[in-house]
Amino acid sequence: MLYKFVVTTVFAALSAAFLSPVAVAQSALGDSVIVEMNQAFKRGDRKRLSALLPQAKGQVLEPYAAYWELKARLPEATSQEVQDFYARYPGTYQEDRLRNDWLLLLGQRRDWAAFALEHPNYRMSDDREVRCYALLVEHLKNPSQDTRLSDEVRQNWYAQRDADDGCRAAAERLVGTKNLNAQDVWQKARLALDANRPRAARDAVAIVSPESSGLVAELIDSPGRFLTEKNVAIRGTRKELITLALVKMASADQSGAESAAAMMDAKWGNQLTTEERNWVWGLIGKQTATRLGTVPASTALDYFGKVTKDTDLTDDMLGWKVRAALRAGKQPRFKDVLAAINAMSDAAKADPTWVYWRARALAATTPAGNPEAAALYQSIASVRGFYEQLALEELGQKITVPAKPAPISPEEKEAARLNAGLNRAAYAIALGLRSEGVREWNYSTNLARPGGMTDRELLAAAQFACDKQIWDRCINTSERTKGVIDLEQRFPMPFRDAVVKRAQGINLDPAYVYGLIRQESRFIMDARSGVGASGLMQVMPATARETARRLGMTGFTADQITDRDTNIAIGTGYLKMVLDDVGGSMGMAAAAYNAGPGRPRTWRGQAGSPTVDTAIWAESIPFSETRDYVKKVLSNTTNYAAILTGQPQSLKARLGMVGPRDASQPETDKTLP
Repeated sequence: MLYKFVVTTVFAALSAAFLSPVAVAQSALGDSVIVEMNQAFKRGDRKRLSALLPQAKGQVLEPYAAYWELKARLPEATSQEVQDFYARYPGTYQEDRLRNDWLLLLGQRRDWAAFALEHPNYRMSDDREVRCYALLVEHLKNPSQDTRLSDEVRQNWYAQRDADDGCRAAAERLVGTKNLNAQDVWQKARLALDANRPRAARDAVAIVSPESSGLVAELIDSPGRFLTEKNVAIRGTRKELITLALVKMASADQSGAESAAAMMDAKWGNQLTTEERNWVWGLIGKQTATRLGTVPASTALDYFGKVTKDTDLTDDMLGWKVRAALRAGKQPRFKDVLAAINAMSDAAKADPTWVYWRARALAATTPAGNPEAAALYQSIASVRGFYEQLALEELGQKITVPAKPAPISPEEKEAARLNAGLNRAAYAIALGLRSEGVREWNYSTNLARPGGMTDRELLAAAQFACDKQIWDRCINTSERTKGVIDLEQRFPMPFRDAVVKRAQGINLDPAYVYGLIRQESRFIMDARSGVGASGLMQVMPATARETARRLGMTGFTADQITDRDTNIAIGTGYLKMVLDDVGGSMGMAAAAYNAGPGRPRTWRGQAGSPTVDTAIWAESIPFSETRDYVKKVLSNTTNYAAILTGQPQSLKARLGMVGPRDASQPETDKTLP
């Protein structure tokens, strides 16, 4: 079936109410054309796109069809064709999406006059490469702005993980005018190698040392051999290449980090500058800290201890120094926590994670009742997330359902109902073009005009999605409100009878199940992850088969995974198994559900490792996806419990402690999938 609930959209409702049977049939035919064109676009089949485009005329998603057809041949398109597209679909997401693509092409062509003429019309303004081109054009027009421009170019360039023409071109120009220096460029190369982006590293080095391309290829291919064969780091390029080789070695794995440490101690440390030494030791410390559970936190802190100036480190390195200090013993080393956070950039310090731990560190290292700690807690305290909820509890408050905003008025509902972008997005999602529909929805709510929708408009748009049962857009849109919170809208409970009955039947907290489903699938029935997990509770096929067997579900087949009740039964059954296996720790069970049961067993530490509160344990999970997942599931659970029970809730009470398995307890089930 091409789509699941078109009849629930505005357009299908209009068709049923006002169109003749012939017109309805024509609409269905148009839908099939759109789906086929989307498939042709993904294949790069330009001929098929051109042949089908006339059949999409007048269809609700005609702007999508026209965009795919023109985008596929954009390098050969004329400027007039692009302008005609803008005029035909003014104000749409597709108009600005094509403008984004066209600006990138103009930048690659170095057509600065055309770029400068078109860029002021660009509404999304969320593409870093386009921004770098725009900054380069500003520089060419007005060199007096170079200090401001260079800071923004550097920021965007560093944030680009992969090699790109726009930021590299802007950086190269500003290096030529001495507004960026060689150190800025080498820093980009280090960041690229640490992120395993060798092409981006090579592109950076080529700006300041094109003659070193062969040596860069050599050190990327085999940093160990490169460092062994070289004997002396001389001034300039060679010294920086030694640093890059150490970065490449240290970022590989723990053995690489240990090898880099040995190289630093025995051969290279004294030959590098202070800043280079600090950076390499910081990277070795970070890599070691990500092995918490298998490598003592004190080992990571020993490496960080070789750094003489914390401000030479990146925010990422400093974050791992904090995590190592939190897990360094029976009591966190809060002085190290405070020192590392104080060395972070202002932007990093403002993250609720580091606001909370800075407050905890201040409260632990200064006299009781420290007003600065209380002010930090107060600055983030709310029901919005994990650390925000913990901050509330540090201030002596519980997690409750905030007062609902004023009801959405009929006029506000009507404005959302008539919003063309939201309707096109809903229609695309109904056709199965979820990623395309999500992009248009996000554009309509956040980017179509500066600052995005107001809080009231967001609430109305979220309700529009809820009413259509487009739960992921309902949640994501409601989460964007700043001044008000409609908690029940942010935390909907579809299929409530089925979820609550199943959870209670196997002694699981329904709030925990809802907290996990919300994070796993956003209640999308046919959700499928890149690794093959399916359905509401995102169950992997092998896990589903083994869980079904253990639950005694005879006759189970893989195609049943997306059936709602079957998915809930298997997902909750598996969650109960992993929860029991880790002694009832909600944090560890969530980590096991996301990353597999073996990894949390490692992350809890070996015999003799300290037992820590689950907030510390969750923060030190080495996989950023799982770390974020665990915190969000626990925060979700607390909010759902507040809604379900109508009673104040405690996140802290759900956290508990995590440490090595007690030898007196039963062995873990190593056969859990």
